[in-house]
Amino acid sequence: MKLVSYLKDEQDQLAILVDGYVYDMEVIHPDLPGNMSMFLNYWEDMLPIVEAGEISIREQHISTEKGLPLEDVRLLAPVPFPTSCRDGYAFRQHVAAARRNRKLPMIEEFDQFPVFYFTNHHSITGPGDIRCMPDHFDRLDFELEAAVVICKHGRNIRAADADQYIGGLMIMNDLSARTLQMEEMLLNLGPAKGKDFATATGPCLVTLNELAAFEVAPREGHTGKSWNLRMQCRINGVLVSEGNLSDMDWTFAELIERASYGADLFAGDIIGSGTVGTGCFLELNGTGRLSDPGYREQWLQEGDLVEMEIEQLEKLSNTIKREEDDFSLLKLKKKNPS
Repeated sequence: MKLVSYLKDEQDQLAILVDGYVYDMEVIHPDLPGNMSMFLNYWEDMLPIVEAGEISIREQHISTEKGLPLEDVRLLAPVPFPTSCRDGYAFRQHVAAARRNRKLPMIEEFDQFPVFYFTNHHSITGPGDIRCMPDHFDRLDFELEAAVVICKHGRNIRAADADQYIGGLMIMNDLSARTLQMEEMLLNLGPAKGKDFATATGPCLVTLNELAAFEVAPREGHTGKSWNLRMQCRINGVLVSEGNLSDMDWTFAELIERASYGADLFAGDIIGSGTVGTGCFLELNGTGRLSDPGYREQWLQEGDLVEMEIEQLEKLSNTIKREEDDFSLLKLKKKNPS
């Protein structure tokens, strides 16, 4: 099942996506919540009702006249107001390549435990424009990822039980302003300002039952579901990144175990996978320079169209826009005393 949120009467409206049409929850049952936040808080009670409604739509017991063509609605992030957003570091290929490109050995600890950072859950956005300030355009990057949404409260969740806390999967673009990011991480803190301006998700949240046919075993020694889903990113129509969700070394279940240790997870929390191998310009540029000293770096520019596709999760499209403000934090940097 595919769930979407769209703008209706200046509010977020929850709907189900079926064959190119969106159907509001009230079409299925008048007592269903009208927004994703409320729906997630009653997930286990409400999900069977919506699943039955999807069957009624497919069997034409609910007319397409009660739906809206997808192209006629303005999609929001599937979870427009998440309770938090963590992003993991689960693809070994990406980590190893990024360190190799900097002539550094692989971090041994990567294989010992999964890690994540908190990003700004108030900057979650869906398909459409991404607004950037001048400093963001200083080595602006995409990051091709998937994310899960937590569908019920939990604490100290074991990895063996963690998949039952996953409501569904969606595409995630962890946009990154690399100059800001690298500057602040010299102080051994972050990332923060290099990441907090925008994280794009969507266009839909796909429930796990819809992905059952794509489940595969996790990597040896790991616990939790994994999915054989092709991942791609195109910039202005040009394919720049390709990978597979099954290449995750640490599973979402293991990320949930780590995140919930001594901490509460809530319905509406988002947890990202981290970047798939080849999934950002930072990695691609470093690899290019290794083989060709004259390699020309690529970064996102104003007006670029970023299209991310993950098999079964649809396509997330964003256009990079410039805010009408020339304020720069980089220009405020204090110089060392002479």
